[in-house]
Order: sequence, then C-alpha cells, then structure tokens
Amino acid sequence: MALLEAHGLNKAFGGLTATDNVDLMVEPGTVHALIGPNGAGKSTLVNLLSGRIPPDAGRILLQGHDISHEPAHRRVQLGIAYTFQITSIFPNMTLEANGELAAMVRHNDPASTEHAVAKALDAVGLLDRRAQLAGDLAYGHQRLLEIALGIVQQPSLLILDEPTQGLGDAEVRWFIDLLGQLRGDTTLLLIEHNMDVVMAVADTITVLQFGRVIATGNPDAIQRNAAVQAAYLGG
Repeated sequence: MALLEAHGLNKAFGGLTATDNVDLMVEPGTVHALIGPNGAGKSTLVNLLSGRIPPDAGRILLQGHDISHEPAHRRVQLGIAYTFQITSIFPNMTLEANGELAAMVRHNDPASTEHAVAKALDAVGLLDRRAQLAGDLAYGHQRLLEIALGIVQQPSLLILDEPTQGLGDAEVRWFIDLLGQLRGDTTLLLIEHNMDVVMAVADTITVLQFGRVIATGNPDAIQRNAAVQAAYLGG
C-alpha cells in the first residue's frame, strides 16, 4: 500500500486550473520529488495534500484512509508534516523553544519532548545552538531549523517545500547527506528546483506542467523523457 495517494485532484482559482486531474502515489520509506517549471501547480498540490486548501474534485488517501476533507491540523495529527517555502519560525524564541512547540503534536511529557527536540536539532546540525534566538540565525540555518521542526513531529510523511532555497553549496551538500539519513525512517515528499539535489536523492520523480502530471519515474527515466526535457530540463 502506498503511504499517500492522490486520485484525480482538481483545483481551480477563477478561470485558472491549478491542478488538473492529478494522480500521485508516494511509497513508504522513499524520497519522492515533485518538480516542474514555475506555475506548474506544485504549491497548489502540496497545499491540497496538507489540507491548507480543499480540492474541487478528487480524493487523498493516507495509509488507505480518506483524508480529502480533513483540516490541516488534523492531517498533522495523522502524521503529515510540512515545511514552508517561506520560513515559518518564531524569531524571538530560542531554537529549543521552537522545537518544543512543534513537538507538542507528538509528545506530552517534558522528558520525551526534550529528547525529541535534541535529536531533531542534532540531525540538522544545530544542537549546539539550541539556546540561540531563532531570528539570529543566518537564513540558511533558519531553513535547517524548519526542517528540524518537521522532524521533531515524527511524521510518517514530511513535505519539504524548496528546502535548499537560500543554502550555500556546502549546506546543499550537507542537506543531501541529511536526506540520506532520513530516508527509510521518514517518507519524504520533496518540492525542489535544484536538479542536482533531486537527481541525487529521489527514488521517484513526478513532473508537473500546467497543472498536469506529464511524467513519473526514477531519475534515469525522467532524464531520458522527451516531454520532460522539453518542458523543464532544457532538452
């Protein structure tokens, strides 16, 4: 059984169709990348999957259960965590306090919360800065903090929206290693423009254009796909 399934997802805003009969299957324990040019419908699709907007038509299943009409907070409780394309942290709180707030989704006692926060901050290389104010971090480190806030929720599916945006080359290489460590324990849905990252970490890639899925496959198949080359990879 796929961890997450979308069947026939449609969403329109006025006369603009943002997602057009989209099907998606994310297998457990994998990194599934979602790519496409600007305006392809990627953000709309992840907003549908995370419950931030309702579909006009179609179904979303999480571990076989229909969550199409569950609100965003309920989907978090069910195991979907989502890191935003624009950083969403509390800048006047410490990294540790940010983590404690995020951990409340899964933990309700101080000991388990402290352990989970420390483990998540350590995973992204920020444990030694736990007492620092989040707003004092460089932008790239704020992005890594937000990933930690997703990890601390111990989700079955972690959606990472443009996680390498604003990261330097060394941080991107470190991030690729991080995804390798997370693979298996957490299923990852990665929305990413950096094709080096996508090709390095993805097990499966889905390509959107004009709100439609034009290809799904492993990295080699996607690189050879003529429609993808014409739409996105510049071939």
